[in-house]
Amino acid sequence: MKTTFFFFIFLTGFFLVTEAQIPNRLNRSERKKGWVLLFDGESTTGWTTISGGELPEGWSIKDGTITATAGGKGGDIITAGEYSNFELSIQYKIDIACNSGVKYLFTKYESGGDLGIEFQILDDELAEDNQKANHLTGSLYDVLPPSKIMKKVNPPGEWNTIRIVVEGGRVMHYLNDFKILEFVRESKAFSDAVANSKFSKTIPAFGTVKKGHILLQEHGGTVSFRNIKIRPL
Repeated sequence: MKTTFFFFIFLTGFFLVTEAQIPNRLNRSERKKGWVLLFDGESTTGWTTISGGELPEGWSIKDGTITATAGGKGGDIITAGEYSNFELSIQYKIDIACNSGVKYLFTKYESGGDLGIEFQILDDELAEDNQKANHLTGSLYDVLPPSKIMKKVNPPGEWNTIRIVVEGGRVMHYLNDFKILEFVRESKAFSDAVANSKFSKTIPAFGTVKKGHILLQEHGGTVSFRNIKIRPL
């Protein structure tokens, strides 16, 4: 009886671990908490270009990842749906010197064009745009820098996990399970930072929109994404 019991425990643990490790799949706990996949690992379902077209050849899907290839001119892609309060989790991997990003609350502003708050993705060591703290990985691009102390980023060629939490005006950036940035969109500190950025003249004020798309940025380098999932809050 003991042998049977321990064998059952072993099998249960094995299947739970296996389920959690399958890329682009939600485990039972995630489904129960309300997580939803935004990428199924096999198709472009749920994704479109900013103009509403099909994804160009510069984006490809292979081995459960969606990749923008260097020089492919794939352009940015966005979710078909819009989101307001949420927890977003994405794994990414870049090539050397790559520049990319994940934008959220992406929408068309009355003045300023199509914009979103950007979780910057960058090869901090070799990418060209690495001279400003608020242009480095994990920053709110061109507005607020990430914490140097808390940031632990894996090098090009290895997977990193980002998590973005938007709860009303409060926003948090996580990288590999460490919180590296937190800000309040209605705060004076945020407004002052925006005033010193390239987004200072948008209407409405940059970052204050209530909802928008999730965007994966193509910026000339090779970047791959997988395990893209969101949990409405």
